[in-house]
Amino acid sequence: MDDPEAPAFQRARRPEQRELRRQEILVAAEALLGEMPAEKISLRELARRLGVSKTHVVRYFETRDGVFLGLLERMRLAWIEDLAGEWPVPPCEPGQVMRAWADSLAARPVLCQLWSLLPSVLERNVSAEAVHTYKLSYQEHRARLAKAVGERVPALREEDAIRLTDYAVVVLVGLWPFGDPPPAVVEATADPRLASSRVDFASMYGEMLGTMLAGLLARRHADDTRSPREMADEGR
Repeated sequence: MDDPEAPAFQRARRPEQRELRRQEILVAAEALLGEMPAEKISLRELARRLGVSKTHVVRYFETRDGVFLGLLERMRLAWIEDLAGEWPVPPCEPGQVMRAWADSLAARPVLCQLWSLLPSVLERNVSAEAVHTYKLSYQEHRARLAKAVGERVPALREEDAIRLTDYAVVVLVGLWPFGDPPPAVVEATADPRLASSRVDFASMYGEMLGTMLAGLLARRHADDTRSPREMADEGR
């Protein structure tokens, strides 16, 4: 049950007031995620941090995972807006860009944690409307990220820059849990015999981004050097 003594938000009547309440909830959720893993955070805990009842949080986000989905969107946009100051300025080596990409995400563990939970948790406990809104926002963010990559790796075709951003998300979702293990795994892998099972997220992610980029560039080169006959044969 809600805490009967918890004060309520002042009811938001205008769109800008509702957005302010939403941002207050997201700020509180981000603070909690800096203290404990997502699975330990409930709507009740979030409401307690805000000093309100759970009912008032639900007015703005339908579920806890709806809060996290909104926070993922907010943090991803902030990351993209910071890239100009964190990534190398063109002209630059493609490998530098991939390493900077990996380092910039490794420096944002809450963002990585939320992104890694997207397909298995966050999208499974929200409405179709919430998922639709999120995915429209993601398309805009993906386009901005791909543009930033393309400006620094001009040999990469526009469609391949988009493809690389999609690959990068899939790899992050799979890799982050290995790079951010629970205490029991950290303790177990302290054994020198298990050193090879420890995952340095930034290092491995940067290497994987570089490998994917090299493959896309090699395919571009192969396409550019095909003869007209080869292209005609392929079209048959």
